Amino acid sequence: MDEFGDRSLILYDGVCGLCNRLNAFVLKRDSRDHFRFASLQSSTARSILLRHGKDPADLDTLYLVLQYAKPNEKLLSRSFAVLEILSQLNPGWACLAKLLRLVPSPLRDLGYRLIAKVRYKIFGKHDSCLIPKKEWQAKFLEV
Repeated sequence: MDEFGDRSLILYDGVCGLCNRLNAFVLKRDSRDHFRFASLQSSTARSILLRHGKDPADLDTLYLVLQYAKPNEKLLSRSFAVLEILSQLNPGWACLAKLLRLVPSPLRDLGYRLIAKVRYKIFGKHDSCLIPKKEWQAKFLEV
């Protein structure tokens, strides 16, 4: 098994207050050490997004990379990414993800896009990507 193993990679907007709160939420509940992180502003994210035909300049989308750097690598976005992240946390969050999957994906993504449009106003925007806490730094490929 390679160093990355079967972990998933979360690609997030490094200057977004909401995205950084999501990372902290996941880190506190990732008891299986399943997730790694890279900001959308990083060269790692740029490379992945180009490989999947996505625009690296689009910072309004959260991505989850499954099977990172493997032949069967898969990229999930928006609500699909959020629900997969929740499903990999403890059983309570996985149950919530199952319930939310009952909502049609166009409706889920509409809600996602609405939140993405106002996230800086509500949760703030930083001048640069935040540096993770020392105990979490090894989980970040690039910030």
